[in-house]
Amino acid sequence: MTWQATLTTDTPYPNSQEHLLAGLNYVDLRVRWAVARARVLGLDPDDEFRGLYISESQIDDLLDNDLGHDLWAGRNGHTVAELPAELAQWPALIVQTRQAWETRTALSRAAGCPLLLDALARDFELTPLEVDALLLALTPEIDPRYERFFTYLQDDITKKRPSVNLLLNLLTDSFAEKLQLRRMFTDDGRLVASRLLVRFAEGGVTEPPLLMQYVRPAGRVVEHLLGHPGVDSRLAASAELLEAPDSQPALRLPAGLQTQLQRALPDNPFFAFIGPYGVGKADAARHLAQVTGKRLLRVDLATLSESDVGLYEGLRLALRDAQLLNAILYLTPWDNLLHDNQPPARLFQMLLAYPGLVITAGEVLWQPANRRASRPVLTIPFHAPDFEERLAIWEQHLGEIDVDPRPVANHFRFTPGQIEDAVATARDQARWHDTPLTPQHLFAASRTHSNQKLSTLATKIYPRYQWSDIILPADTLQQLKEMVNTVYQRPTVYGQWGFDRKLALGKGLNALFAGESGTGKTMAADIIAGELGLDLYKIDLSSVVSKYIGETEKNLDKIFTEASTSNAILFFDEADAIFGKRSEVKDSHDRYANIETGYLLQRMEMFDGVVILATNLRANLDEAFTRRLHFAIEFPFPEPSDRERIWRVTFPPETPIAPDADLKLLAERFRLAGGAIRNIVLAAAFLAAESGQPVGMSHLLHATRREYQKMGRLIDERLFTA
Repeated sequence: MTWQATLTTDTPYPNSQEHLLAGLNYVDLRVRWAVARARVLGLDPDDEFRGLYISESQIDDLLDNDLGHDLWAGRNGHTVAELPAELAQWPALIVQTRQAWETRTALSRAAGCPLLLDALARDFELTPLEVDALLLALTPEIDPRYERFFTYLQDDITKKRPSVNLLLNLLTDSFAEKLQLRRMFTDDGRLVASRLLVRFAEGGVTEPPLLMQYVRPAGRVVEHLLGHPGVDSRLAASAELLEAPDSQPALRLPAGLQTQLQRALPDNPFFAFIGPYGVGKADAARHLAQVTGKRLLRVDLATLSESDVGLYEGLRLALRDAQLLNAILYLTPWDNLLHDNQPPARLFQMLLAYPGLVITAGEVLWQPANRRASRPVLTIPFHAPDFEERLAIWEQHLGEIDVDPRPVANHFRFTPGQIEDAVATARDQARWHDTPLTPQHLFAASRTHSNQKLSTLATKIYPRYQWSDIILPADTLQQLKEMVNTVYQRPTVYGQWGFDRKLALGKGLNALFAGESGTGKTMAADIIAGELGLDLYKIDLSSVVSKYIGETEKNLDKIFTEASTSNAILFFDEADAIFGKRSEVKDSHDRYANIETGYLLQRMEMFDGVVILATNLRANLDEAFTRRLHFAIEFPFPEPSDRERIWRVTFPPETPIAPDADLKLLAERFRLAGGAIRNIVLAAAFLAAESGQPVGMSHLLHATRREYQKMGRLIDERLFTA
């Protein structure tokens, strides 16, 4: 392939590739001039061992040259007038070819012809000499002949890529100008800092001189200039290039927010989107891409941090690719970068310097400190929808399906994204069971999509009881049902009736279950969870309470934070261990214990879900907790009539019961709570199964004796005779 210089200046280039080839044709003249001078003035073409050793004559030539002058310039740096006739024409031809290229480039630009190299030079603010350096480094990527040219000019058959020194020699003969131009190839130079050029050394040399290092264009830059847009292969696992959508994704993006985002665009702001998963942050980014007509480059910072390329270098590559593609940069999850609620200063300044839109997405509210940038940083919170908004989104996703979404919209404080996911899962479950979609599918899918991290902090209890399984006085039972009704009616009271605007805190439901062990507190919590279709998590106090100052608060904060996204009921058994009365301050331990209690009071008020505190001794609870309770329900010790009902409902219908099993007698004779009765019935069932008989009085009395022994009660033999 032979390229000839062309001085045509009256027509634009037909396409971007022709423009690129013309530029390469221009720098080809620089290479040809260097080769011609090397032949005449510097290198012996007849020396078959040239490049393999240094001859005495070469040393003499080097000694004769002034500081910084290459052999191509001849001894003591000949001027053009002093050069042989066959070389004197080259400088003028190079200048004329460059001018012709620039003229046709301007014509193409005016004609609206997209030129990738011209756009790259403009977007990265490259000087003409920086463009020349990029083109010279690009030549071996287009034509392998240039590898041989460079080995010849560098007098070394192993040097197939141009060194910094060679590029400087190709760009200028002035030693003073070379000293200035070398800054183009430093780490802070635009070409290297923007990752357009890659500087490297061979042979494992530690800190080689800048002039001896080699240069090549980044592979992605080469492909881009040849008309193959994309993202660097090293970002394949952490970056995704999205085309501008044809229509606005308005499902999760209120019209008012769309207007605000568009109004801010002329200021080229740095957007910081804040909010949980599914509130519409990604939709807002796609909306901006649609409005501006630009691509969206989405970068997963968590994956990038763990990749071989690393976070900092990976972001450098992402910034370069986004600028090459004229794309909006969308970085998530931004929280991974924050330290003391601040991003790394160097990295943040690098992002602020990006000329296009940058959007970060996270869940933690932050504001930059001590920033030096002309562009504004706009922190935009994305709030989870209220009940009416959730209901509308559920209805929109369910479409024509005849299912009332009000219960799930009430019980699960989902974001739009979570609702979309839950509906998709419910449809899949209905399809698997080959049945129409039902409310049960919606509840099951919603529980699946609730945050499951709470399982690492508490024990999940799967509801299995119903109202018919619990035996309580009528008033106690009514209070429990009023609890359930309170949760059901929150949309009406807080939403339609306006109480949401009156209450800043305390919009959750806090209840106290007080009573002796085994009186039904845990069973009642189980029934309420099942009635509401929510998960029930029993807090393991041994993993919460810590002797170290501040650790208990941290543990509880984790629990409440996860519970707020889990749409779960928190059940604190033996709550007086951490919700106990504040004491008189006698030492530092008392003071910090009281701080813990005060913190818990605030945290409970901030929680919008359901919290149930269970205690055997209500008097041990701090009065401040009692004031913040919506329900305080006493679970009395069952009377004989209630105990008889407990004995009867504890037996499953399938269990064979002998005629001599006098449950009324057992209820009157033994003062036991429901928990103990369940233990006895189960133990008696095993005894009866072993003997191959129905559950009889002898089995029940024997099991009762064992329960008394376990409880440490005195054994009165008269009680254990039928």
